[in-house]
Amino acid sequence: MFAFLEQFASLVVTQWLGLELSTRLGGALHFFIYDTLKIFILLAVIIYAVAVIRSWFPPEKTKRILSHEREYIGNVMAALLGIVTPFCSCTAVPLFIGFVESGVPLGVTFSFLISSPMVNEVALIMLWGMFGWRIALIYVGTGLMVAIVAGIVIGRLRMERHVQDYVWEMQVGSAEIPEQNWPQRCTYAYDYTVGLLRKIWPYVIVGIGIGAFIHGYVPQDFLARWAGRDNPLAVPVAVALGVPLYSNAAGVIPIVQALTAKGMAIGTVLAFMMAVTALSLPEAVILSNVLKKPLLATFFGTVAAAIVIVGYLFNAIL
Repeated sequence: MFAFLEQFASLVVTQWLGLELSTRLGGALHFFIYDTLKIFILLAVIIYAVAVIRSWFPPEKTKRILSHEREYIGNVMAALLGIVTPFCSCTAVPLFIGFVESGVPLGVTFSFLISSPMVNEVALIMLWGMFGWRIALIYVGTGLMVAIVAGIVIGRLRMERHVQDYVWEMQVGSAEIPEQNWPQRCTYAYDYTVGLLRKIWPYVIVGIGIGAFIHGYVPQDFLARWAGRDNPLAVPVAVALGVPLYSNAAGVIPIVQALTAKGMAIGTVLAFMMAVTALSLPEAVILSNVLKKPLLATFFGTVAAAIVIVGYLFNAIL
């Protein structure tokens, strides 16, 4: 499908820059050029399509839907909603506040907060294109399971008292949602696509750059020593390394591809991806203004433990 992009990347590296693809620099540059073009084309198409879908689900309508769901069913609905709301972990926080304020159960809001950055159609389609349908569907399925189970666990702990008091005092209101026709939806989708690409392109470039560096320069034995297939602690090490980073699914998938090519087990790599997208230090900083320390620690600990379990499960079955 993207053979012409690969040919173009080879032309740039070999003819324009005069490098051999077999060298470390040549291989890294080829990886960077090819993946940059491919990922931005995919993103533009995917984000536009998703924005059209999202035009039927503005935040006010989303909150109304989730507010009326029963326990557990609400967790499932919130996790599924995350698939069509491709926010990063930080930009999902304002919706999280709105959900809590509007009366959506706390555990349900956490299911959305976990699912939205970690499990979305961007991750699904890009994983499908790079690793095949089996890996893509297993990732989405287990990601939804993490979001649902972690949300249920947090909800059952009854930790509402650990949400900052001002969140409960906020008033959002219940404005009516005007209907849109197709031209309006398409205009909205275009504006949203351009705006989102302007926000995320640095993260995508950085992610691809890291992936290219790993592809060209990181030696096989380094990865094998710290997170290789024979290391029983590879999964928690990968999760611990992923938490300090911050990226969305589009930005981290090139790194995932490069790590897999270097011989890391798929479960370890995807656990790393889940940690980067669902848990991050910037997210913790933002959430610290919304959640008190016990609830914040419970959220991070519960999700990290679930991701580690999923990573070991992947490694056992794949």
